[in-house]
Amino acid sequence: MSNKDLFDLNGKVAIVTGGANGIGKATALMLAKAGANIAIGDFNLEDAQKAAKEIEAIGVKSIAVSCNVLKDEDLVNLVDTTVKQLGGIHILINNAGGGGGGRENPFKIEVDAIKRDFELNVFSGWRLCQLCVPHMKKAGYGSIVFTTSMSSINKSPNMSGYAGSKASVNHMVANLAHDFGPEVRINAVGPGATRTAALASVLTPEIEAKMLAHTPIKRLGTADDIAGAMLYFASPISEWVSGQTIFVNGGGEQVLE
Repeated sequence: MSNKDLFDLNGKVAIVTGGANGIGKATALMLAKAGANIAIGDFNLEDAQKAAKEIEAIGVKSIAVSCNVLKDEDLVNLVDTTVKQLGGIHILINNAGGGGGGRENPFKIEVDAIKRDFELNVFSGWRLCQLCVPHMKKAGYGSIVFTTSMSSINKSPNMSGYAGSKASVNHMVANLAHDFGPEVRINAVGPGATRTAALASVLTPEIEAKMLAHTPIKRLGTADDIAGAMLYFASPISEWVSGQTIFVNGGGEQVLE
């Protein structure tokens, strides 16, 4: 297999949740440049449609599907629409997620906030796997990638729900590899501090300096840095890699404190 073939996704169909902006959009664009047709599932349909147009300009097919990952009917519709309009599913990027990380004082929040962390980051992705894997097995090719977090291995205050849910993702991925093989691989990518709109809302020069003090590669990450790891897991080059979590973090830890 040539180097080009190792990253060749021509003829493949990828679903990217949370694909309208940030890491999700960067991943969708990178997979499209490797030849994949892309279904973007996102809560923000207008932004998803804009991203789909950018992707189609690359020369592949793309659709935008309104999707709130907390609604099962939206997950079912995302899969059914993708199969109907793009012909199948080979790649699933479980990128949509969120939570109250850094604001989860256990004495000041309700248990429903912790439940929501797990619904967003664990249960929705698990359900999409359940829906997508039969299509992948039928196609004879499948790769699932979750977006996890450095918080899944770090230890910080006010993070128990969010960090716990992301740690669950890591271990869930390792176990599902045994259920989904041999046709379907499943892995996770854990971003370090990445220049997205979310980080920009809290980043100051002082915070960035503290982050870089513990980062061997002296810069913050970009969405493309994370997308590159997603591409690796989605592509044939990683065909003997499953159940793994890789942290893309410049070799260090970046925390807000």
